[in-house]
Amino acid sequence: MEVILLEKIDNLGNLGDKVSVKPGYGRNYLVPKGKAVPATEENLKAFEARRAELERTAAEALQAAETRKAQLEALSITISRKAGEEGRLFGSVGTADIANAVVEAGVELKKQEVRLPEGPFRLAGEYEVDLHLHSDVNAVLRLVVAAEE
Repeated sequence: MEVILLEKIDNLGNLGDKVSVKPGYGRNYLVPKGKAVPATEENLKAFEARRAELERTAAEALQAAETRKAQLEALSITISRKAGEEGRLFGSVGTADIANAVVEAGVELKKQEVRLPEGPFRLAGEYEVDLHLHSDVNAVLRLVVAAEE
């Protein structure tokens, strides 16, 4: 299935690219989410008419992500959890906990933007958390998981 991308998609292409994807990916994810349209003659003409608007929207989203990156990298978040004597937490600190703590600090962040490739944190300590804010913008957040007695 060939589609025209309406925004930049990681590992697939940029705005306006005509790419070939598996039918299920295009039909069930890209098209319903508004990230692409089927590559027909009518859609090609409609896309060319809207290209300037879509590029402006993409540039604004990139600028907003850059601004959020600067705010997030200036933050240091502390999350307190009950822990045992050796610093092992009773439970864990995951993506939702980190996103909620950042929102309470006054910066917008969705839990889907928090990347924890090794899973949630189960020990007290200092960590660097990767944040994926935009397809071109990644940030690093300093996180302190403090042990409550």
